[in-house]
Amino acid sequence: MDIQTLKNWIHSFNYMSLIIIAAVVMGMLIIRWILLTILKKLPKHHAALRSIVNWFTFYGTLLFLLLYFSKAKWMFAKIFKFGKVDITLFLIIVAVLIISLASRLSKISTNVLLPGIYNRYHLDKGTRYTFDRVVHYSIMIIAIIVSLTTVGINLSALTMFAGIISVGIGFGLQNIASNFISGVIILFERPIKVGDRVLIDDIIGDVEKINMRATIIKTVNNEHIIVPNSYFLGEKVVNRSFSDPRLRISIPFTVDIGTDAEKVRESLMEIAREESLVSPAVLLDPEPFVNFVGFGANNLQFELSIMISDPNQLAIIKSNINFRINKQFYENKLEMVSK
Repeated sequence: MDIQTLKNWIHSFNYMSLIIIAAVVMGMLIIRWILLTILKKLPKHHAALRSIVNWFTFYGTLLFLLLYFSKAKWMFAKIFKFGKVDITLFLIIVAVLIISLASRLSKISTNVLLPGIYNRYHLDKGTRYTFDRVVHYSIMIIAIIVSLTTVGINLSALTMFAGIISVGIGFGLQNIASNFISGVIILFERPIKVGDRVLIDDIIGDVEKINMRATIIKTVNNEHIIVPNSYFLGEKVVNRSFSDPRLRISIPFTVDIGTDAEKVRESLMEIAREESLVSPAVLLDPEPFVNFVGFGANNLQFELSIMISDPNQLAIIKSNINFRINKQFYENKLEMVSK
């Protein structure tokens, strides 16, 4: 940026215009505050109306600047030069309008228009997120291209910046580039998707968001782990929801060597059936079974194996069954021992 050019623009600025701009901005903010205060009495539609008021405040201010100062010299005076194009405040405001409108259009598409299509075709949460990201990126890329051409910037002039970026990648941006490309591959190939339950380094969590650089994992303890996208393509990740959300859980335990094994099996099968009545996630097809693992030095080793339909219920169901086993064995005077 040429410092002298910027100084010339500042000198061309009419400071009375600055007072008008400040007054208009303050006025718009006061109107916004009044409207939002009134809208608090309409809690049912408060979110939608609040968004409309914010739109009015932002775009109203920008349109005022464009219309009221349409003949002001400082609006069209050169601030800096980009290639062969003189960048003015007018061009900057127009570019901001185009990009911000595109962002609003993206939000309307993903929050209002697309959900109806998703519900019609019964798309899962992960597929919806992928389509939302693709639509958002497509709209924003088109908006950026339109804004650049609108202000008169030749896209071929950006080849210089492409060269700078490539040099930057060579000197230390490889990780960012790798994660960005990995994020695109994840969205389309979908080895993981939003809503999947994954196991990473013995930590269980749900995929909450797939960003351009990293994926957000929400653990069962309500903690958030930020994992670089490249990790999911270069490391081994257990995805419990990849093709079949059903999950088999096994609960091991041992009893005295003289215990009636058939009585143990009957008690455990009864426990599984009782839990299925209160926990819909417990499946009876395939049927639960008791695995007689083998003999210890002074004990018999068993495993109760149950299939559940929702991995998110794993901890709750496993705890419930342990409570039931403890109660059942106490009532039937069956003694569990340590291995």
